[in-house]
Amino acid sequence: MKKNRLYSIIAFALLTLTTATAQTFVTAPPAGAAPGAARPSFRFPPRVISPEVHADQTVTFRYMAPNATKVELTAQFLKKNIALTKGEDGIWSVTTGKVKPDIYPYNFIVDGISVADPNNVDIFPNERFKGSLLDVKGKTPSVQDLQDVPHGKVTYVFYNSKNLDLVRPMLIYTPPGYTEDTQKEYPVLYLIHGMTDTQETWYKVGRMNYILDNLIAQGKAEPMIVVMPYANPFPALMKKNPATQMDLMGTKMFTDELLKEIIPYVEKNYRAKEGRDNRAIAGFSLGGRQTLGAGLSNPDKFAYVCPMAPAVFPQGLDQDFKETYASAEQLRTLKLLWIGCGKDDSLYAGAKALAKKLGTEKVKCETFYSSGGHTWMNCRLFLTTIAPKLFK
Repeated sequence: MKKNRLYSIIAFALLTLTTATAQTFVTAPPAGAAPGAARPSFRFPPRVISPEVHADQTVTFRYMAPNATKVELTAQFLKKNIALTKGEDGIWSVTTGKVKPDIYPYNFIVDGISVADPNNVDIFPNERFKGSLLDVKGKTPSVQDLQDVPHGKVTYVFYNSKNLDLVRPMLIYTPPGYTEDTQKEYPVLYLIHGMTDTQETWYKVGRMNYILDNLIAQGKAEPMIVVMPYANPFPALMKKNPATQMDLMGTKMFTDELLKEIIPYVEKNYRAKEGRDNRAIAGFSLGGRQTLGAGLSNPDKFAYVCPMAPAVFPQGLDQDFKETYASAEQLRTLKLLWIGCGKDDSLYAGAKALAKKLGTEKVKCETFYSSGGHTWMNCRLFLTTIAPKLFK
């Protein structure tokens, strides 16, 4: 009983400390200090809540910068930057108007420098910029929200690439039930990120696990494994050899990596069904270009090819069809060739030209042209649209 009471007192004391606006902690006396010497203390700064989403879907952003002269908010839901106002406590803040439910990247601009929100743990994984993520919920859960359904598992894995002479990272989603039924095999979607994104972006920004969990629970999508490789090896290659020349528009290196390293690793270590009818590939932006390069050059390996806002251009399509893609006769064997793009996307003209070229070659393809631009809001919509079409 005494021990339980002691635990209760300690828990209450810790709770009191963590809920205080400013927290003071006493440290141990310095080494060599005389017995009974005063112990130095330090104080954490006041707690800052940011972003704070209100019931009416307005949002308050806060940033502590006592010495800053100007702080602005830039966000994908804003048409232009808005200024924050400095309080007497050194905390800058602003409350926006109503924000449409979705997930948006944002940053603070502090005296001209773009910084992530230090009070928000949700970060946009990217090679070049480090934005924060705002998640505004609607009145009812959307397909990209965490819901009370059976959940799959996302695993961080590493594989040794002989092709690149590198150890490469990869994320793999296994669907609900994968660990329970150890005899069942699953088809595989290879899901590729965009330029400067990483293997984490489809997971942390695209929320692919929530989307698949919810669609599978609703009976709209087949249970599948989803593989998210890091499709840009150049940062690692340039670390090994600074003279390495970067060729982001080329797709052969990625195709070789996918066919020679990634697919064999997945089919050896996971209960993945083999054969073209059990493989799909999809990707966004540069990942859409890589999807076309790998998928359309190997229709014997993939039956489903779904580029999203692919980085293709009208003036380069004839060369792609001549030098990279398989023959029109082979492409007609695909079970699904799907092209998605936002109408405000700078790559919209290329997507339309690709669909037109395929039509000229009498290769059937589905098109999906949404509103909006080159955004991950559209990526989540594209994945929600194609997932029910795969492996049927």
